[in-house]
Amino acid sequence: MPSTAPTTAFTADADADVSTLDIRPVTPVIGAEIYGVDLRQPLPPDTVVAIKAALHQWKVLFFRDQPISDEDQLRFGRYFGPLTPAHPISEGLLDHPEIWERHASEYKKHRPDVAIPSARPPRDYKGWHIDITFVANPNSYSILRGIEIPAYGGDTLWSNLALAYAGLSPRIKALVDELQAVHRTSSYDAGTAPKIRRDGKAAGPFVSLHPLVRIHPVTGEKILFVNPGTTSHIIGLRERESQALLDLLSEEVTRPEYQVRFRWTPDALVIWDNQATAHAGPIDYAHFDLPRTVRRITVAGDLPQGPDGFRSQPLEGELFGVIG
Repeated sequence: MPSTAPTTAFTADADADVSTLDIRPVTPVIGAEIYGVDLRQPLPPDTVVAIKAALHQWKVLFFRDQPISDEDQLRFGRYFGPLTPAHPISEGLLDHPEIWERHASEYKKHRPDVAIPSARPPRDYKGWHIDITFVANPNSYSILRGIEIPAYGGDTLWSNLALAYAGLSPRIKALVDELQAVHRTSSYDAGTAPKIRRDGKAAGPFVSLHPLVRIHPVTGEKILFVNPGTTSHIIGLRERESQALLDLLSEEVTRPEYQVRFRWTPDALVIWDNQATAHAGPIDYAHFDLPRTVRRITVAGDLPQGPDGFRSQPLEGELFGVIG
């Protein structure tokens, strides 16, 4: 039976001229490949505006055949705002502290089945998550670049969280619009990170209080702000009520009709709106041993705001800073 979930209207960047871009949507609701852009070169202002408009419309953009350097990736990221350090817990490259390098082999050792004390998070949902929501000001955008890509395997999924909210019934929307939830560092986030960082910052733990629904600061869309990896419990509900509602919402976040799947190729680069998507990847890391290396940078974000005006608050740990 086809889905009857409503689509969301896109109104932001309405005046942007995206005709200068070769935009090829991958699904009707999320994801587009962009051609005709060379990220090795500085981009004209009108091209940057068009890319931003396309990003807010399609939530995640895929650029193939971009043999760029670390410096090129950083320049591209700065078009979207100030860059953050690589990660609140793990440190970046020595010469580029903004860049977080990840290897496929790390996923096997960083995803143990470890119980988290206190209120438990929802089921794992196969690695689905929103980046860095255990801090009160998660990054706004994430930019991931393939360094060593296998011939097969290592695909990544993204899901449209505006549609996940839009697909809820009116009564459930009214309920979640006024709720807040705790996001905390998970065993996967902590991994084997060093206790003392080179930059002297604490490596956690981090705990934050977020609205269960956030208003996108650019598009004005309502976003289902549930992170299956780090949302531990909903404030004001009994534990079993909280767990049941989080399980229901996490299933909405991961519905196949809201997803796009990206098959990586050498020199591919992906940028996604971390304010409006969840993602999972590499989704098959447990089933292949091929080398896979990627480098990610993140753009600073603000404190999320809910429909009732509530703004996210840090409960433990610092806010996510910026570099330069």
